[in-house]
Amino acid sequence: MDNVIAATPTARGAGAEARAPRGFVLRLGLANFGLYAALMTPVIVTLALRVAEVAPQAKESTLGLVLGVGAILALLANPLSGRLSDRTRSRFGRRRPWLAGGTVAGILGLAVIAFVPTVPALVAGWAIVQTGFNAVYAALMATIPDQVPESGRGTASGAIGTSVTASVLAGSGIAALSSDARVMFLLPAVLTVVLVGWFTLKLRDRRLETAPEPFSAKQFFGSLVFNPATAPDFGWAWLTKFLVMFGSVAPMTYLAYYVPFRMGLTPAETAGIVAGMIAGGYAVQSLMALLGGWASDRFGRRKPFVIGSGVIVALGLGVLAAAPNLLWIGVAQLVLGIGGGLFYAVDMAMITQVLPDPGNPAKDLGVVNIANALPQSLMPMIAPFVLAVGGGRNYPLLFGIAAAAALAGAVLVGRIKGIR
Repeated sequence: MDNVIAATPTARGAGAEARAPRGFVLRLGLANFGLYAALMTPVIVTLALRVAEVAPQAKESTLGLVLGVGAILALLANPLSGRLSDRTRSRFGRRRPWLAGGTVAGILGLAVIAFVPTVPALVAGWAIVQTGFNAVYAALMATIPDQVPESGRGTASGAIGTSVTASVLAGSGIAALSSDARVMFLLPAVLTVVLVGWFTLKLRDRRLETAPEPFSAKQFFGSLVFNPATAPDFGWAWLTKFLVMFGSVAPMTYLAYYVPFRMGLTPAETAGIVAGMIAGGYAVQSLMALLGGWASDRFGRRKPFVIGSGVIVALGLGVLAAAPNLLWIGVAQLVLGIGGGLFYAVDMAMITQVLPDPGNPAKDLGVVNIANALPQSLMPMIAPFVLAVGGGRNYPLLFGIAAAAALAGAVLVGRIKGIR
């Protein structure tokens, strides 16, 4: 059928053409924009507000529960759906069924959150969202080694980073149009349907011509792990991503609670201020991701951008922890935007160059996403204990731990031998 071609890639880069198909990087960036408008807007803004509405007396612990359960589901869903995507034999190709099915599931989960105002519904709805949208994410990321040569992956990574950050701005702006939960959660999802749908229809997907081996229990559990002894570069890249992401999760998740606590603001005052700070930080991050991805391909280097990102994220966290007023909290958000943009500029380019099995990339890219999802699970779990140190709400200690993780990631990227 149209836009589906046979594929039996077995070597690094075998699945990619000499250059990416025309318009592919643009469609990839827009698809990520649509996906993250619906996925990250709740993480950054609207889910915290919905939790505060449903469980105002226990909002911090409830938010930790909702995010923690969702992150565990994301941790499992991404590599498993990635492995199944690599093995999928359908007339529509390997990736398309997961792009379409995951989008439908994710939107159903958002509807549960929007229409059912109970804590169990929030937990279940967010679990469905994470499961469905992580299946979409796994398939999207697998198309990079499928379609893009190594020399162009910095630009693709930068496009993804730009789209991810821009999607939060757009989603937050849409959510700010109304305090109605149905609008806050479902209106951003319209972008998901349109843009992921366009990418899916235009994708020159690759169809397996031979049946894979039966999916054994060993393969099932193997979808969640890798052997760092046989793929050391991949192992160090995974750990670097985990640490930098761990450093970035705390300010994203708890800014809506930190600002009113530190500055004595009301919830009504907080919403607009936090939205403005997030908009400024993510605008900077979006620009840095785009410029950084281009510069990374131009100079053929990835490591300096990762090192710089870890150091700058740690600096931003330090400023945030010590901020005496709203101005300095805003400065911290801009610094964090610069650091995050540099990381997103080369993140996927770096990872796709050290994949253990480039012929079946979705499984390993799913394992990589554990490094993205696991911090989102661990941080909400440990944050209540850290915040309780010294009498309660010890945000400087929480941000200090996050800064140390980001610095460790900047150091450990030097252990990767296969990239410059």
